[in-house]
Amino acid sequence: MTAEQQIDYLLRLGDNALILGQRLGEWCGHGPILEQDIAITNIALDLVGQARTWLALAGEEEGQGRDEDEIAFLRDVGEFRNILLVEHPNEDFAYTIVRQFLFDSFNYYLHEGLTKSSHEQIAAIANRSLKEVTYHLRYSSEWMIRLGDGTEVSRQKMQQALDDLWIYAEEPLTADAIDEAAHATGWAPSLLDLKPLVNAKRKAIIREATLQIPEVAYPQQGGKKGLHTEAMGYILADMQWLQRAYPGAEW
Repeated sequence: MTAEQQIDYLLRLGDNALILGQRLGEWCGHGPILEQDIAITNIALDLVGQARTWLALAGEEEGQGRDEDEIAFLRDVGEFRNILLVEHPNEDFAYTIVRQFLFDSFNYYLHEGLTKSSHEQIAAIANRSLKEVTYHLRYSSEWMIRLGDGTEVSRQKMQQALDDLWIYAEEPLTADAIDEAAHATGWAPSLLDLKPLVNAKRKAIIREATLQIPEVAYPQQGGKKGLHTEAMGYILADMQWLQRAYPGAEW
């Protein structure tokens, strides 16, 4: 595993958490009810906290003096390595829950595997984060079931969100050279080993939610290589404007 591949892999972990945390943070003050407004905001804080540790580690491995703030706020869109799913707009609560569940069902098993990483810091970060990630999966699974098996309107909204987002569901489980190198060096679990676990979890929850798994002819991917949707540019403009407008600004 080359030094460049190592940094790229850590950026993937950090960017997934950072961008999804930013998306969920948009719900702050706008949740459907107060309890869920707070719950979603807390999940966003968990993810941003995880992003800080992954990006800080990426900066250490890089050895060029960049900290997590510089990596987060001073990269352009093509330098981000998050999967496409997490950058998708919130749309409504149904889209937010489906997006969260599809990510959580992957992220939980990934972190479970990362706790056994040969890289001590990766294993330590994964161990600290696993409790949060476990809660995230429980939260999104329960809401998938509650809304999918709720009213006719809520079921229709959840099915529509699932139909639209399913094209992004395969990307996190699709291994490329960097994923394979991370596994070969003992840094990360094999995505081939994770895939049946993730798919089984997804099928079980979707079935209990009385929803149907969509059929997708052309799954979308490219985020791990820096190829993003139009939505990514908008989220970075919102996230990075202060640091771009006032370089080096501190509270």
